[in-house]
Amino acid sequence: MDSRGAVPIMTERKPASPPLPAQADKAHDRPARRGKNGDGAERHDAIYRSISDAIIEHRLKPGARLREDALSEVFGVSRTGIRKILQRLALEQLVTLTPRRGASVTRPTADEAKDVFEARQMVECGLMPEVARRITAADVRELRDMASRERRALRAGEQSVAIKLSAAFHERLAKLSGNATLAEFVARLCSRSSLILAVYGSAGHLGCESHDHDELIRFLEEGNGERAKAFMSRHLKTIESSLSIVEEADEVPDLHSIFSA
Repeated sequence: MDSRGAVPIMTERKPASPPLPAQADKAHDRPARRGKNGDGAERHDAIYRSISDAIIEHRLKPGARLREDALSEVFGVSRTGIRKILQRLALEQLVTLTPRRGASVTRPTADEAKDVFEARQMVECGLMPEVARRITAADVRELRDMASRERRALRAGEQSVAIKLSAAFHERLAKLSGNATLAEFVARLCSRSSLILAVYGSAGHLGCESHDHDELIRFLEEGNGERAKAFMSRHLKTIESSLSIVEEADEVPDLHSIFSA
């Protein structure tokens, strides 16, 4: 009873309801940034790698159409998610997006291949003196390990793996120059070159001797930027001259067969 003689009314406090299974799933079980049909950042990255590998490995050939609805069904994600992945691949010029036609695997032409390797000549060769000035013993060990893994992939007949490792080697060299803007540009050029090599390169090698990267590392380790620059120029010209560009007709790929487990 209070000072006014009123008897307070006691209300029974109900226990909090346990979360529904779906609520618990949302709060604890599901990864962040997840949407419908299994969309999510990690899932998108995995699909991006799958499509990229299929292009580099020539399972998806130049000109092959990449229908959003078919890819959505194959990978079990939304068409919106597939669209974002295709846009990412288009930024790397592995995929071409055309109004009313949709996405298709980019078909490099002879002129485009020439332009890409000319750009690489201008940028990568120009970076070698600065790389030679800045390179450390740890950098040399890392580059030698990358070159060794590339050789092993070639000997094992893993062409797509070797192409990726070669691109990674050149990208790492560019980063060692300390110029982030040019390094990013080289990374894009290497991505484009990977497609060109996968489509028009010869099986079993990348258009250069397997020891080429080791020779380049030696010049850089010695601090001889000018010799490294000249060697890089010959290296890129040899790769370009090894290409055999033959046009092929467009195809509609069997996506279920290509991406089946």
